[in-house]
Amino acid sequence: MDGIALLTITVLAVFVGFEVVSKVSSTLHTPLMSGANAIHGIILVGAIIVAGQAADPWVLAVALLAVVLATANLVGGFVVTDRMLHMFHAKKDPVKAGAQPKAGSR
Repeated sequence: MDGIALLTITVLAVFVGFEVVSKVSSTLHTPLMSGANAIHGIILVGAIIVAGQAADPWVLAVALLAVVLATANLVGGFVVTDRMLHMFHAKKDPVKAGAQPKAGSR
């Protein structure tokens, strides 16, 4: 494929991805993020394989950039998922959690 065809496919994929993700309800974001993290892990492995087999310096540079971006995306996805899951934890009662025994009781 020539460069224009690859650029066209990339632009169309960005538009389709944006439309699909923007239509997801907020209750489905955590499961969607978990699935996206699995996909990003596969992308990271693929980028590492390409970087390991790169013969040209520019291919190696692009592959290493892909590794860095995929790693940042993967770690960021896990951080966001963790923060979202913490929103659903039951809040602890501050009186019971940090209560000190009274001076005269045993």
